[in-house]
Amino acid sequence: MRMGGRGYRAAAVCALSTLLPSIVMAAAEDIRGVRGPKAGAAPWAHPQMLAIAVIAVLGCAYLIWRFLQQFGKTPSLSARALRRLEHTRALMSQQTAQAFGICASDVIRDYIEKRFEVVATRQTTEEFLHALLGSSNEALTRHRGSLAEFLQQCDWVKFTGTTLQVSDMESLLQSARRFVLETDAPPVA
Repeated sequence: MRMGGRGYRAAAVCALSTLLPSIVMAAAEDIRGVRGPKAGAAPWAHPQMLAIAVIAVLGCAYLIWRFLQQFGKTPSLSARALRRLEHTRALMSQQTAQAFGICASDVIRDYIEKRFEVVATRQTTEEFLHALLGSSNEALTRHRGSLAEFLQQCDWVKFTGTTLQVSDMESLLQSARRFVLETDAPPVA
């Protein structure tokens, strides 16, 4: 039996009409609107993830605390003076004795000026020591002898251009360190 052009069409429409509802149903089910994310387990629901998060937070907090403890403090006046005196150690040679004398004297004069609130950097050694005699500052007058010797030796090296032995410079440096340590202000409670 031979079907004409109309027969194929009728058979196709008939087959299509029987398949169409199932295709439409499948397409309707397949084409959905955008839905939200599927609910999954929260990261803190897993004990290992919770432990790692807590350790990470505590580690960061500790590092911040250490940073603030170490760098949040301003060094004391005596600590700054001792550090500056330590830097003068690089000038302890016979070729740089004059520079050593200038630097060591400047550090001590600056320290005296800031610690005892007296003028020390704009006076000659003689003027400073004379003013020290009339000073009521007991901590400073108690060290007048050793301070006079230190400043006069520094002046001698600065102004005469003579050199010192390294051992003499070491002795001057230790004298300056001792003065700073002995006159350091007690910590405020």
